[in-house]
Amino acid sequence: MAHDHKVLDALDAAKTQWYHFTAVVIAGMGFFTDAYDLFSISLVTKLLGRVYYFNPNSNTPGSLPPNVSAAVNGVAFCGTLAGQLFFGWLGDKLGRKKVYGMTLMLMVVSCLASGLSFGSTPNAVMATLCFFRFWLGVGIGGDYPLSATIMSEYANKRTRGAFIAAVFAMQGFGNLTGGIVAIVVSAAFKSRFDAPAYKDDPAASTVPQADYAWRIVLMFGAIPALLTYYWRMKMPETARYTALVAKNAKQATSDMARVLNVDELAVEQQKPKPAEEEEEEALERRRRREEEYGLFSRQFARRHGLHLVGTTVCWFTLDIAFYSQNLFQKDIYAAVNWLPKAETMNAMEEMLRISRAQTLVALCGTIPGYWFTVFFVDVVGRFAIQLGGFFFMTAFMLGLAVPYHHWTTPGHHVGFVVMYAFTFFFANFGPNSTTFVVPAEIFPARLRSTCHGISSAAGKCGAIVGSFGFLYAAQSTDPAKTDAGYPPGIGVRNSLFVLAGCNVIGFLFTFLVPESKGKSLEELSGENEDEEAAPAQSNQQTVPTDLSE
Repeated sequence: MAHDHKVLDALDAAKTQWYHFTAVVIAGMGFFTDAYDLFSISLVTKLLGRVYYFNPNSNTPGSLPPNVSAAVNGVAFCGTLAGQLFFGWLGDKLGRKKVYGMTLMLMVVSCLASGLSFGSTPNAVMATLCFFRFWLGVGIGGDYPLSATIMSEYANKRTRGAFIAAVFAMQGFGNLTGGIVAIVVSAAFKSRFDAPAYKDDPAASTVPQADYAWRIVLMFGAIPALLTYYWRMKMPETARYTALVAKNAKQATSDMARVLNVDELAVEQQKPKPAEEEEEEALERRRRREEEYGLFSRQFARRHGLHLVGTTVCWFTLDIAFYSQNLFQKDIYAAVNWLPKAETMNAMEEMLRISRAQTLVALCGTIPGYWFTVFFVDVVGRFAIQLGGFFFMTAFMLGLAVPYHHWTTPGHHVGFVVMYAFTFFFANFGPNSTTFVVPAEIFPARLRSTCHGISSAAGKCGAIVGSFGFLYAAQSTDPAKTDAGYPPGIGVRNSLFVLAGCNVIGFLFTFLVPESKGKSLEELSGENEDEEAAPAQSNQQTVPTDLSE
């Protein structure tokens, strides 16, 4: 079985080549599409409210009822959670490549279908939109474990963290593109179909053509996914899966020789072997497959149980805080006068202004944090970045919460926005990136995709808690000041204290996760030890067991 090690050692030591960057783009475009699809809905929810829930007797424009709003925003998260678990497991069973095309096609079809949502009543349109967005979420969910695993198994050990983080960082560009597409669409519709403000003429403020605007924005997400489908299908299976899981070192070598400079291995591999040696290797492969431990075995619990607890809890607590932060955006935009009162604008102008604000946040807060991680993850290490991120997120959230009344008085809004932007920056230059990188590195190849799927699904549970729990929790304690249709909550200030507590839990559980910088995947997962122990065990079996005779 020395050939396994030769292929994998060659991968670990390979110079960074053009193909590594191609793999980042191919895997990263999936994440670009994921972020576009997940976040573009927030750009059009206000428009959906105006188009489908218009009330001629109201002084304010139509808005989605709380249950509809929760469904439209959250159903994709539920689909993502299901997709992460299912496709993560399938990626270990069938191989990364086979499953990779399925997730992408599911995203393309669901993206187009969600823009074609139909129905004769507003609730029927929202129901079909939710149905298609659920399946879109399933496809997005599959992309998480597969993209991370494929990138970790292709990369060399020196720059592996940066490459996996770069795939994840494409989310920032997806966010940015969503905002830009929404700006272009809303600006075009606004100039072509001029309309009065809501307070001047409620019925005419939303032109009939506005119904096309949100559909175009949602459907655009299918384009980047379609463009990368061909390239995904051309990628060979990763050498680590072929060598360690499918147990075919020869195939692994020839696959890698096609895309990376490991030609010297290919030459060596072509030397004919004696029949007895071939037969011996086949028996050895079968025996090793029988001895491998599974996810629910005592051996997995002993070796990787705490690692899995660490990766799942850290991702869960991070996403509660990360997705809750989005809830404060609308308050912040209004507070710093980025968004005038809704009734002073027509539907297209409101969409334009929301898109502009979100794009600015993506450009200034989101993208820099991601790329700081890419540049420093292999220098500083995953552990320090995650620990520092949780620490600063806690500090800035307490900095917002303790003097909350000071920040909300006129004249202090700029300070609030700066503090808020820093919590976003340290989430991205911190646990939001590292929780994605580490589970792709520390588990055995045959369980890597499954364990990443479990970790990321825990994150999506946190996102669901963050998005919906805090939508209700952040409501004012005064019933007169809650948003329409919501019961009183604990208020924004107390919600910030709870989120700071979540970050403290993430900080503590980071200590369960090992540092993976500069180590090979087999060293981290203990697969090298398994292989060395196997021959020793088989030798011991030939020794008489009862030495007392």
